[in-house]
Amino acid sequence: MHQVRQASMAYFDMGVPVELEIECRYTEVQTIDIRPLSYKIQPQIQANVISFELKEPAKLSIEVNGERFRNLHLFGNGLETDAPSMHDPRVHVIQPGIHRTEWLETEAEVLYFTPGMHYIEETILRVPSGKTVYIDGGAAVAGSLVCDRVQNVTIRGRGLVYLADFHRFSAFRGIRLIHASQIAIEGIMIIDVPHYSVYIGNSQYVSIKGIKSFSTRGWSDGIDIMSSSDIEIEHVFLRNSDDCIAIYGSRWGYRGNSRRIRVSHAVLWADVAHPLMIGTHGDHEANGDVIEDIRYEDIDILEHHEPQPNYWGAMAINAGDHNTVRNVVYARIRVETFEQGQLFDLRVVRNKDYNPAPGRRIEHILFEDIEYAGGTLHPSRIYGYDEEHSIEGVTFNNLTIAGQRVDSPNHPAIEMNEYVRGITFR
Repeated sequence: MHQVRQASMAYFDMGVPVELEIECRYTEVQTIDIRPLSYKIQPQIQANVISFELKEPAKLSIEVNGERFRNLHLFGNGLETDAPSMHDPRVHVIQPGIHRTEWLETEAEVLYFTPGMHYIEETILRVPSGKTVYIDGGAAVAGSLVCDRVQNVTIRGRGLVYLADFHRFSAFRGIRLIHASQIAIEGIMIIDVPHYSVYIGNSQYVSIKGIKSFSTRGWSDGIDIMSSSDIEIEHVFLRNSDDCIAIYGSRWGYRGNSRRIRVSHAVLWADVAHPLMIGTHGDHEANGDVIEDIRYEDIDILEHHEPQPNYWGAMAINAGDHNTVRNVVYARIRVETFEQGQLFDLRVVRNKDYNPAPGRRIEHILFEDIEYAGGTLHPSRIYGYDEEHSIEGVTFNNLTIAGQRVDSPNHPAIEMNEYVRGITFR
């Protein structure tokens, strides 16, 4: 958002190990980094050609001469299974062009967007219950898909939801789920949305697998979840110009708690704000909400760049609006050197920009097998608001920074105030 820069992207499907060659044409290649570093890929360089073996599907950033931001995003997907056939009578095949939504109303079970550019004339395509929207590889749909009070919907494929031509303040989302249930989103890419890539409000039983999201505008979060439950997010790549994944209670027209949310095997890159965020918004007019039973595991964080101290934290819980946040697990999180921010930020807050009231409390938080590569680091915060709005029961099991184990709350990388109790290091 603050400095939009050139980058590239390519993708392919693979069912066996593959040998890759990439030619760099804009500069002489002296060094190459392939991230996440946890993949331990060792490339070869010969005459500006980078080569390496990819043994299994992966979501990679290829970075030449230490230039993180003029990079190639390279996605090796697993082979697609059970793709619909264009010859199936239950499939409505849509050729490239400009589409009025009334033309897409059909009894067919599947809307199949074929390769090419597709424009939704009214911008918003409302998907009814029981429907599958399939966006084939090479297809780009310029429009927003909305699932409003529906169930049993699938949105999948290898193509794009493409919103780069819409103004920031149009606030269109890539996919919007409203009072919906039994929704599956798989494999697609969501490119340069004006607002959230996936917006979830008062919904349940949502599965998001293998999507990729890129955004450059203010407030263009990756996946935001409000007053929703039973959400599974896995194998995603999110590079966003705001929070990559945010979990809230009540906001706008959505009311209620958020619980039972799991994020796993993700690669996250926050050009602004937080890769992982919980807690800001809730029902401040009543007793707040409970946000609980959240689990993050096997996640690589490639960047966290936030100039405002109030929004630091690669892993952040900021409980506001009378909210209680509890029973949150961060397990096997690998955080690479980032430009500006903190490793974690646990605070009961009253944010003057968003919170009419402070949060209630944060409790029972576990950090397990957390690795930060080191580098630019402001001390992480654990702050209660006051005696009545405190933090209690935070456990760190194997936290390392630059290869050194952190085994005490007195470590210089951690700051705490007097409204914190029950902090344990193992």
